[in-house]
Amino acid sequence: MSINNSFFKLYRTPLLLVLTSFLFYFSFAYDLQRRDYTKLIMLYTALFFVFYNLIKIFKHNIHLLTWLAFGFRAVFILAIPNLSQDFYRFIWDGRLIVEGINPYSHTVDFFIQQGTNPIAEALELYNGMGTLNAGHFSNYPPIDQCCFALAAIFSGKNILGSVIVLRLIIICSDLGTLYFGKKLLKKLELPIHNIYWYLLNPFIIIELTGNLHFEGVMVFFLIWSLYLLHTGKWIFAALILGLSVSVKLIPLMFLPLFYQWFINDNSLKEKGLLAFSDIKKLIVFYVIMGITTLLFFVPFYFSGFINNYSQTIGLWFHQFEFNASIYYIIREIGYLFRGYNEIAFIGKITPVIVTLFILILTFFRQSKTTTQLITSMLFVLSFYYFTATTVHPWYLATLLMLSIFTKYKFPLVWSFTIILSYLAYANPNNVENLWIITLEYAIVYSIFIWEVFIKKATKMVT
Repeated sequence: MSINNSFFKLYRTPLLLVLTSFLFYFSFAYDLQRRDYTKLIMLYTALFFVFYNLIKIFKHNIHLLTWLAFGFRAVFILAIPNLSQDFYRFIWDGRLIVEGINPYSHTVDFFIQQGTNPIAEALELYNGMGTLNAGHFSNYPPIDQCCFALAAIFSGKNILGSVIVLRLIIICSDLGTLYFGKKLLKKLELPIHNIYWYLLNPFIIIELTGNLHFEGVMVFFLIWSLYLLHTGKWIFAALILGLSVSVKLIPLMFLPLFYQWFINDNSLKEKGLLAFSDIKKLIVFYVIMGITTLLFFVPFYFSGFINNYSQTIGLWFHQFEFNASIYYIIREIGYLFRGYNEIAFIGKITPVIVTLFILILTFFRQSKTTTQLITSMLFVLSFYYFTATTVHPWYLATLLMLSIFTKYKFPLVWSFTIILSYLAYANPNNVENLWIITLEYAIVYSIFIWEVFIKKATKMVT
């Protein structure tokens, strides 16, 4: 009895933290509505507090942190996502593929207006995804579609069954991220427990495992590719990077950053691995990545594919607005001087500005080592999100993952403040409160400016 008492006294706080997390995750998964913003913020804040302390307490107990990370994910196994409707479209697309219908060829509205129900539970899925999602062509890349089809194969007539399959795919991807993330951290001589700032983060658990966003699958391939690149297996790294792009297109903006890494890679020269000149090797890297990506798109190609796909992608630049920062300021200036929303014009200029920023970093910032390369990726993606018209919470998964290989913590802070964006759903019209958005970004930009500019300047002075 005394042994049990002493054990409880010794581990009372950690045990309470773990138990509290399980209870809060269960409440989040099965007893929370998106419009219940008070409960949403309170639960998320509590989970983030516990998460931070668990890593601080157990950072030397990697096995326990791993069990906790995937134990918390297991809580969501039977839960229907409650913060996002996108999964209904995932299931719709997957079932279309199984029926032999190209998911890029027609909108959901097309089938509904025709009065045809091409798949099981068509009306339930249509009502669940909402009119916005149903009114546009699918924008999910081919590996996503393969995952959706897999869910349809194993559970073609039950929504919960499809959700479980999709969730297991994402959890398996997180296992892969853990494996290659730890190996890369070890190679870079960084603390192994850094990986848990991603894997154990409530933001990642809720947005990816809970709400079924496939950024987690893209991150897995991206980290695998970076590990292969660091170890000199650049051909295989290019192939895996192509898989990452085939899940989400975001890694495409990193491509120019590889220039310095290849052109100045002395470590490979010392190993005698350069059979081509450096520039030829870089071109081969791009070609392999490009061919890999194209091969996955080929089975879905038809005469109207490019038009349909580009039309949907363009919505993120020319029509959609959510949780933006710099864009909202420019929009207000446009209202002040022009009297109307100039998103159509701003949406055309933003990609040009982002491209120029990427080129500046490519040629004028050091990216010769893996750490420097990842840091450049972090800055590029941050700049893109800072200037974007739409920043959904789950977009930050890649940014958070990249940050664990760097000295910057602002993505970790952002993974906490991003929950404020969900307050837009606290009213029937889903109208954002710009004061709330201002608070979110004021915190993030303050940390960003401190880490990138002030802290660096202070070190230079001292």
